[in-house]
Amino acid sequence: MPTRTFDAARDAGGKNLGDLPEWDLSDLYAAPDAPELAADLDWYETEARTYAADYEGKLADLDTDAMLRAIRRHERLDAVGGRIMSYAGLRYYQQTGDAERGKFLSDMQDRLTDASAALVFFNLEFNRLDDAVLEAHYAASPDLARYRPALDRLRAMKPHQLSDEMERYFHDASVVGASAWNKLFDETTAALEFEVRGETLNIEGVASKLSEQDRSLREEAAREMARVLGANTRIFARVHNTLAKEKEIEDRWRKLPTPQSARHLANHVEPEVVEALRDAVVAAYPRLSHRYYALKAKWLGLDQLEVWDRNAPLPLEADRTIPWDEARRTVEDAYRGFDPRMAEIARPFFEDGWIDAPVKPGKAPGAFAHPTVTDAHPYVMLNYLGKPRDVMTLAHELGHGVHQVLAAEQGEWLSSTPLTLAETASVFGEMLTFRALLEQAPDRNARKVLLAGKVEDMINTVVRQIAFYDFECKLHAARREGELTPETIGALWMSVQGESLGPAVRFMDGFESFWGYIPHFVHSPFYVYAYAFGDSLVNALYAAYEAEPEGFQEKYLDMLRAGGSKHHRELLAPFGLDASDPAFWDKGLSMIEGFIDQLEAMERESE
Repeated sequence: MPTRTFDAARDAGGKNLGDLPEWDLSDLYAAPDAPELAADLDWYETEARTYAADYEGKLADLDTDAMLRAIRRHERLDAVGGRIMSYAGLRYYQQTGDAERGKFLSDMQDRLTDASAALVFFNLEFNRLDDAVLEAHYAASPDLARYRPALDRLRAMKPHQLSDEMERYFHDASVVGASAWNKLFDETTAALEFEVRGETLNIEGVASKLSEQDRSLREEAAREMARVLGANTRIFARVHNTLAKEKEIEDRWRKLPTPQSARHLANHVEPEVVEALRDAVVAAYPRLSHRYYALKAKWLGLDQLEVWDRNAPLPLEADRTIPWDEARRTVEDAYRGFDPRMAEIARPFFEDGWIDAPVKPGKAPGAFAHPTVTDAHPYVMLNYLGKPRDVMTLAHELGHGVHQVLAAEQGEWLSSTPLTLAETASVFGEMLTFRALLEQAPDRNARKVLLAGKVEDMINTVVRQIAFYDFECKLHAARREGELTPETIGALWMSVQGESLGPAVRFMDGFESFWGYIPHFVHSPFYVYAYAFGDSLVNALYAAYEAEPEGFQEKYLDMLRAGGSKHHRELLAPFGLDASDPAFWDKGLSMIEGFIDQLEAMERESE
């Protein structure tokens, strides 16, 4: 079916962006009442009961062939359940204020949670198997051994596993726990309205004003954000207090040593690797963000930047809107220039309804790429307003999409990449697009604008995300001591802002509430360090590409195809890289420093 399109000129303040694609979710299900969806639900509920009857209490006695059948049947259950929830979730994110869509999502979640309660035994019993039994199974069957990376990640939680009864309780309570608070957060942020110069904007629309050329407009937008977020800060504080406390309770029961431990285990990354990354970035703040923002203040003719100047365009930057067709062409050409297969994989995203691009009332803010299930395809969500950063966001999310398409051949259990590696293809896609644009820059000013934009993106990806990580660490530690007021959370937020951004940035009253709308803190605690991990990793990868371009493309695509079937050490070894080496992170950060060096050299030449 051809993609549907949406004329977003009205929502972009009258700017003509062209025809923006919307999702065609019929590749999952034709409608909420589609007979195929009803049949899948019925099959899932029946198969979950049958699966439990066939295997509960019996895993330890299965021979190798029977164990392989059990794993493949479980994988099929996960695929069908994933298809149903992907459809319900994506449909909801298109219009989060639609009560029917919200009800449908909750109903699907309730039915699948109830049905999958019969499957809780599998993880518990599998983790009780002796290592020697599993080693014998793996040795006897290459097909079973192929699942080992996913099963090893499962067994990483073995020391933190609770009684069967407690595990079933946590499973059943999930629908009224984190997921319910996530939904409240999503509905609250999607319903926020900001009034700027006669326009009523959502969170995406008002945030986009912070990168307008008109400084007074940027200030109005920032102050309106502070007003609206401040008015809602008690709701956001309640969400964060509840989720942090719920996490503390579960972590305590599971005897997890730190609030971050569960994320590190899920990411299959060692805590010391994350701490080495964090420490390297914090140590580099003066050489990166502090130095760059001082330079930017000089370009803007200011002693200090206000928060609304941080993402402002340079004075010499053309204030233009980039139509959708140009954005598509820019990203596709960059991908094709690296390897034609990348552009070919990207094509159906644009042509077959795999991207939802326009800003619409009630649509979820932000951008993401959702892999759905491996027998379907990914979907990308954007809120496209024609800004240069929106083009880079397209390159970023499309990188995720390409990665997800390639990794799908691993199957449902092995396609999903740990978050530390999930950002690799997305950030690499941005880098390809940036490098292509830099090569095409017609003059010195255009090159300066591109370099400055890239440095700002990298600071937002590395410096800002590590500052966000530190904020989360402080918030969860403080919550263990008691309830946090909005003012306390705001103080924790501000404690990382000055340190990370430096003395060249001044903070307005009200900025202390800007933590409230950031979804990662709610949906995926401690996710944010994955961005810094991915950016620094890609910088090192790209340096390897420049040093030895011969054969790099094939190694890179093989890395994406591997999905979650290999540890980061195995994936990076063909490139001569090792993320466990503390010096690895300095290699990645040095690329950002090098770009700032170039900008400072340009500044000296112009004096």
